[in-house]
Amino acid sequence: MISQRLFGLMTLSLMLLMPAAAKAEPVVGQPAPAFSAAAAEGGTLSLAALRGKTVILEWTNADCPFVQKHYQSGNIPNLQKQAQSQNIVWLQIISSAPGKQGFVDAATAKKLNQERNATPANTLFDPDGAVGKLYGATNTPQLFIIDPNGVLLYKGGIDSIASADQADIATAENYISSALKELAAGKPISKAVTKPYGCTVKYAG
Repeated sequence: MISQRLFGLMTLSLMLLMPAAAKAEPVVGQPAPAFSAAAAEGGTLSLAALRGKTVILEWTNADCPFVQKHYQSGNIPNLQKQAQSQNIVWLQIISSAPGKQGFVDAATAKKLNQERNATPANTLFDPDGAVGKLYGATNTPQLFIIDPNGVLLYKGGIDSIASADQADIATAENYISSALKELAAGKPISKAVTKPYGCTVKYAG
């Protein structure tokens, strides 16, 4: 009798845990998690509104040395321009909570992009971390590529050398540049899952 009761409790616990686990990590080849967030250019922007276009999500934090490496060197601005030339929508996402490193308002975000010659299609704000946690975003920079049908094509890091040294960019394998070239050629992304590196996303709590 006790064992049956225990089994029932264990089954209930697993049922309660399963939905959370299912949402914890988006899967390449499956629909990307839907979201809506406040945008630097005003109003809100949803992933659903971009259906029909390839979308790149870039988790960012302007105060993170790893992010600074890729902006100050021109690496991310160049990738943004490459994406733009392919009619791909590049979105920055800031999941830094108020009072945490990297938290900025819309005016500051736009000013930073202007100073860094960055040209994302928009910057989205996720101060409560809901979107970041939906995607399992752990680092800045970290990137996700979503196809026109809303299917996740890529998740992971920007390149293969986990350092904050700009000198390493030249010898690193640039995963995003390679992915963009493969997409332009109508090919599947050969390395669809890679390990992100950088600063931890500065969630609340």
